[in-house]
Amino acid sequence: MDTIVNVITSISWWMWILIILVIIAIRDVLQRKHTIQHNFPLAGHIRYLFESIGPEIRQYFVANNREELPFNRIERSWIYASAKHENNYEGFGTDRDIYAHQHIFINNAMMPFQIGENHPNTIDKTFLPCAKVMGAHNKRKKPYRPASIINVSAMSFGSLSAKAIESLNKGVKLAGAYHNTGEGGLSPYHSHGGDVMFHFGTGYFGVRANDGGFSMEKMIKLVEDNPFIRAIEVKLSQGAKPGKGGVLPGAKITSEIAAIRGVEVGKDVLSPPNHKAFSNVPELVDFIEKIAEATGLPVGIKAAIGKLEQWEELADIMKATGKGPDFITVDGGEGGTGAAPPSFADHVSLPWVYGFGDLYKLFKEKGLSEQIVFIGSGKLGFPGKAAMAFAMGVDVINVAREAMMSIGCIQAQICHTNRCPSGVATQSKWLQNGINIPLKSERLAQYFKTFRKEFIEITHAAGYEHPCQFTMDDIEVNVDDHNLSKELSSTYQYNKTRVPFTNMQALKDCQYLGGKGKKLEAETSEETNTLTN
Repeated sequence: MDTIVNVITSISWWMWILIILVIIAIRDVLQRKHTIQHNFPLAGHIRYLFESIGPEIRQYFVANNREELPFNRIERSWIYASAKHENNYEGFGTDRDIYAHQHIFINNAMMPFQIGENHPNTIDKTFLPCAKVMGAHNKRKKPYRPASIINVSAMSFGSLSAKAIESLNKGVKLAGAYHNTGEGGLSPYHSHGGDVMFHFGTGYFGVRANDGGFSMEKMIKLVEDNPFIRAIEVKLSQGAKPGKGGVLPGAKITSEIAAIRGVEVGKDVLSPPNHKAFSNVPELVDFIEKIAEATGLPVGIKAAIGKLEQWEELADIMKATGKGPDFITVDGGEGGTGAAPPSFADHVSLPWVYGFGDLYKLFKEKGLSEQIVFIGSGKLGFPGKAAMAFAMGVDVINVAREAMMSIGCIQAQICHTNRCPSGVATQSKWLQNGINIPLKSERLAQYFKTFRKEFIEITHAAGYEHPCQFTMDDIEVNVDDHNLSKELSSTYQYNKTRVPFTNMQALKDCQYLGGKGKKLEAETSEETNTLTN
């Protein structure tokens, strides 16, 4: 009897499964939204499953050690091992193609730099502060020398989870570094003892006036209430999407985020491409000076680099007046933690190495390179790349994705979906529960310490005591780069014909506009020119 019941039960389970599959198949055939599911019911779902886990499949089964972007397996493994204080060496020689273009070679000295018994690096093998002082040249009331040449780059609470931000802040305290807030404002999770660089963009989150502009009163109060804020950074643009604003949907604005950012709960918030507080370079300089005077702190700017005309104007004003930013953070046009349309991430602004080289050369020619602290931000969280950056003129580097990986990021590349499996880039409470804050903060600190230790060893191997002593002649690169590239006019042997254009409003006002069903009424060439010019 029991056997018969078990058989019937088993059959009923299979029947239910079959019924469910039939329902799904019928639904697939009837729907018209997904062609693959319509044409291949049931089986079509497998395609979407594999697409959703594509990055993981390529990471673990397909791509070789040096093949992936933005960070390959060797780079990720080095960060993970360094953060865990494990063996991060490799044996049997490098598997990198050292003849590939842009491969970096560091020229070592015949005899390394020798440190004495009482040298700071004998006592602490990870001691590596910035050689310059932010705000010293402009005589700010509270100048700041970063105690670490590697620090956490701009990543907001909201973009990253509360537990991730807290882990990073406690980690920089252990490592003696600073933590850039990102443009989402200063949160309680940034307030666990680490030095903080307060960063804001066109949304002015945290220092936002009722009209959406900048509030000096809120800035002064923020600095007075939080003495661990050591510098202020004004974001002009970021590498992910320079010149493009963004919208924070109201559905994502919780009461906590609203309080931190100074916005309304549940209401969409626009971050426009342009600042309200200034509209040109002289106004930017005045804005910087007003903040520095009101707070006493060093004030700098962050941008991705493209055209240099306005940067040259800035340099000329600084040279003539002695005023301007105390530091400049150069972001790489290849993008970073910020989500962006591929058209921006792939094409708008220069990669870090080209952009920084162009900018530094300009300021050097103006005689200003010594007074500015230059910060590099763009996949520089590896000692070899950092050596190249310092040889080019960098004084400090900021790392974002490398810092995320040190606390558990697996490069799933779904940061913008709120489904980050490691809990780092999500607001899901469940996914965040996987982050052990004391453990992750130790790992961030250990990654920074391992980085500094290896960077110091490379510096000594090159015959120097501090990375600031690197020169352009100390680094060699397999050449196939920006300096040998050609403009499109040289490549294709023509220049495009200029398109008549006044402004966007003129196009909008023109009666011959697609979708309106109107025809151009102009009968004479003069009228046509009026419309198009």
